[in-house]
Amino acid sequence: MDHALAVVGPTETAKTLTQEAGELAAGVDADLTLLYVADEDEYDEKRKQLAEVTRGNSTYSVGQAVEGARAYASDIGREVLDDVDIEYEAVGMVGERAETVLSEARRRGCDHLFISGRKRSPTGKALFGDDTQRVILESNVPVTVVTE
Repeated sequence: MDHALAVVGPTETAKTLTQEAGELAAGVDADLTLLYVADEDEYDEKRKQLAEVTRGNSTYSVGQAVEGARAYASDIGREVLDDVDIEYEAVGMVGERAETVLSEARRRGCDHLFISGRKRSPTGKALFGDDTQRVILESNVPVTVVTE
């Protein structure tokens, strides 16, 4: 492993996975990127909330959302990698989660992905898709997945 990408999130499972990714990357002297993806629904919700609070006098741009996502990834890194001897880059993006993870991993030349998933029924996966499943199937590098 030369460059790992860990998808961060608010759950304890995602935080544990991020810590494990950091420890593994540190152990083999690999680069580590922490990525938080704010999906379009999350962006739209925050934009609507800001408009309500400011009565339409303020906007929430995609650039602000990207910076907020980057800051969140950085916060998670500080929280869970404080005791791990590794430097990492925190990245934030807005978009469809699976596609964004895959394209960012390709763009950065990552050779390992770490992503947390959630347990879903086979029917739920068939009807609604599953970002984690898509990343596993479409990635050309190893993917480590931990579920709740």
